[in-house]
Amino acid sequence: MSTLLQRAKARVGVIHVGHEPYWGQFPGLKEELEGYGRQFEAMLAQEDVEVISGGFVDNVEKSFAAAATLKSKDIDFLFCFLTTYVTSSSAATAILNLAVPTVLVALQPRKNLDYSRTTTYMQLANDNICSLPEIGGVLVRAGKPAAGMIVGTLLDDERPRQQLKEWCRVANAKRAFRYAKIGYLGHTYEGMYDMNSDPTAFTAAFGSHVQMLEMDDLAKLVNGVNPQEIANKLDEIKSIFTIADPYIDPVTRLIKQEDLNWSAKVAVGLDKLIAEFGLTGLAYYYRGLDGNEFERIGSNMVLGNSLLTGKGVPLAGEADLKTCAAMLIMDRLEAGGSFAELHPCDFVDDIVLVGHDGPHNINISDGRPIIRGLDLFHGKSGSGIGVEFSIKTGPVTLLSISQRADGQYKMVVAEGNSIAGEIPQTGNTNTRCSFNRSVAEFVEQWCSAGPTHHFALGIGHVGKQIQNVGRVMGIEVHVV
Repeated sequence: MSTLLQRAKARVGVIHVGHEPYWGQFPGLKEELEGYGRQFEAMLAQEDVEVISGGFVDNVEKSFAAAATLKSKDIDFLFCFLTTYVTSSSAATAILNLAVPTVLVALQPRKNLDYSRTTTYMQLANDNICSLPEIGGVLVRAGKPAAGMIVGTLLDDERPRQQLKEWCRVANAKRAFRYAKIGYLGHTYEGMYDMNSDPTAFTAAFGSHVQMLEMDDLAKLVNGVNPQEIANKLDEIKSIFTIADPYIDPVTRLIKQEDLNWSAKVAVGLDKLIAEFGLTGLAYYYRGLDGNEFERIGSNMVLGNSLLTGKGVPLAGEADLKTCAAMLIMDRLEAGGSFAELHPCDFVDDIVLVGHDGPHNINISDGRPIIRGLDLFHGKSGSGIGVEFSIKTGPVTLLSISQRADGQYKMVVAEGNSIAGEIPQTGNTNTRCSFNRSVAEFVEQWCSAGPTHHFALGIGHVGKQIQNVGRVMGIEVHVV
């Protein structure tokens, strides 16, 4: 598949800051601190980001120079590693000139001082935290507060390592929208007022271009698919999905070979559409008319969309641009992110079914996902193949992106749990979710927060990371 489908890694800058007046007073201290900086850089290099070093900074001139170097490298994020006490000018000069989200890092080499033998040298080699309030306070005063802080020890300390990993995921989520094109194919589902989006407002909030597409663009590519491409896609489909027989629901039917062939052909066309336009994601919906070609294509995009979503290119049905963005964020946080909405509640087991028809993230399926033949898609035109599964049991997070009365975007987040149990066998995804309160109370609180009715459902509790994404992108986050 085209390299256009590869995830863009965040370009993360790092500087190590020290205090020049110490070097003449304490021989060997600078070299020791530089070594700790390299250790941190090696730790950062283990994460799924591109690391760009701005070097060791111990005065204002070097701070200016580091900022110029990192700015030329187009970084998305900055980690400022405090090696000892430093004046705020050495750190803040680079941070303010770069104007990218910055995390201040203070990791002591020692877990504690050997108090009976402590020298001034030893204290300075472990004085990482001393300037943290000074630098943090200056950034607040400048109106550009640090995105976050990481405090702990440099070695054998899991907490800061986990924080570093989470911040790198946040950086990847932010990077995903830079230079990105989100496709918009067709129009929103008629009557869904909450789906309507202003592409200019979306670009202003997320920094991504909204690429307007026609069904003609996709149809041309589908019609150009050759038999070998169909055969390859069929092999991919059969390696991932289990083909299910019809169930009690009368809308389910046997999947015929021609159904699979057509879905595979449309899936190849979708791959080509993503590659041709360089799309990072796609929101789509086409109503269809009298079984025409566009209806046949539109109603058979589910398999191809689910495969692409699992590869990091989220596709959102009913032309929900905002939920496409939510799915992209969840994917880059390594939580998956499947297209979902609230389904019926189970007031006996105190859970709500969460799912949808259309595209899903097969990476977070609890077991092999199932495909079923459907004579109709409820509320939509056409017939075809549906994808059915529950996501993995355990912690889950819901992320809806909506808008306030003033038009500004906001995120609505809730953490809960995926519970094992029966789901309807209707060719749709459904996950049994509980939220540490009565299901009625949760639904009331969620809906009162003003979400878009669709959301991205992901695995793990990533609410804090979403709050950090909102912070670095300037978007309000409402936790339910």
